[in-house]
Amino acid sequence: MQIRRRTLIAKQGNRGAEWSVWHLIVAAILVGAAVFAGWEVWRDIWNYGLHDEEASQILLVPIVVIWIVWVRREQLVTCQPTGRLVGMLMVGIGWMLHTTGNRYQVQSAWHGGAVIMAVGALLTAIGSDVFWKMLPAFGALVFLIPVPATGRHLIAFPLQGITAHATQVCGEIMGMSVERSGNLLSINGNNVAIAEACNGMRMIFTLLLVCYTFAFTTTMPGYVRALVLIGSPVVAVVCNVVRLVPTVYMFGHYQKDTAEAFHNAAGWVMLLVGYGLLMGVVRMIRWISDAPAQAEVSRQVVTVGSVAQSAKVK
Repeated sequence: MQIRRRTLIAKQGNRGAEWSVWHLIVAAILVGAAVFAGWEVWRDIWNYGLHDEEASQILLVPIVVIWIVWVRREQLVTCQPTGRLVGMLMVGIGWMLHTTGNRYQVQSAWHGGAVIMAVGALLTAIGSDVFWKMLPAFGALVFLIPVPATGRHLIAFPLQGITAHATQVCGEIMGMSVERSGNLLSINGNNVAIAEACNGMRMIFTLLLVCYTFAFTTTMPGYVRALVLIGSPVVAVVCNVVRLVPTVYMFGHYQKDTAEAFHNAAGWVMLLVGYGLLMGVVRMIRWISDAPAQAEVSRQVVTVGSVAQSAKVK
């Protein structure tokens, strides 16, 4: 009788944690309310992504989130709508950041608070289990927050010199007469008006998002994933140099409008180049890490063959 009673209680508990269509309805209502409460922020984020080339990664974030969720969809099967307190706490924290950023004119807090509010509203409806199972997807939402001017300068200044110098060296190796004055490049006596583009800001965050997506949608060991994330700025700089070398040539030999069109189009092509570069690096790491194991297997095969041959001779 006691065992049967415990079984009945367990079934009732499991039934209470089952998903229903009401979870989706409540989630839509709460997220809609959170977005409405911070509508001015979300409109500002959209304008950043649509009109600011240095924040173009914002337009890719929804696609990245959907992709990560789809790749890790098997983990959703084990999720249960429990732990809604975490979502309520996130709503409160997000509201505090949002209002504080609005009062003291802190742009990151103003934008970030609205994003946290929306995430908290979603977790209030579906529970925190989904959050922990889909943490990489929620982490990608950080790229929705535009980088303020102060942060841009901190990143731009060191990248300006590195990228401009690397572009000059690569151009000279390819036989181009490229001169550099500070961060201004010139070819055939014509100044190349891409000094701002040399800082890599117009694509670095987009390439960082590509590296982040690759790290969490590709099966790889934990240490390889960490290397991909840590090395993502290097990948961004390399892709930017690959983009700027032909851009300098275009500015020196073609009309300005044609060169600028090439420069803008090449930025999106570099996303595919960056993804391919990451795939090559990961395959090389796997090959290096598997080489000792393959050598050991070959040694064992040779040993077994030698023993079999000796037994056959006897």
